[in-house]
Amino acid sequence: QVQLVQSGGGSVQAGGSLKLSCAAHEYIFTYCRMAWYRQPPGKERELVSEISIDDVSEYADSVKGRFTISRDYSKNTLSLQMNSLKTEDTAVYYCAACPYTQTNPYQYWGQGTQVTVSS
Repeated sequence: QVQLVQSGGGSVQAGGSLKLSCAAHEYIFTYCRMAWYRQPPGKERELVSEISIDDVSEYADSVKGRFTISRDYSKNTLSLQMNSLKTEDTAVYYCAACPYTQTNPYQYWGQGTQVTVSS
């Protein structure tokens, strides 16, 4: 059973904007901390942003002030609004939910979506 379904992403020029969405099962959305990760080409997966069940958000320094994570409780959807995109933001982006273990920080993962930023 698929718990997280991502949409959005694509290609944009540097300085542009994109929005990612992640539709979640209602139970997960209501009770779990959620996050966005990304994996740039040839690099390790990295945490982009997290949001608690009471909407406290945190960001990686590299995206602070440019990206905004949010929850839409009417649609059980997590979003990541990405503005002022840079070429170094190019990566596969994943949503995640429910903190899990040290080696696998979240229990549920979306299918991933490509974001490509060109100069």
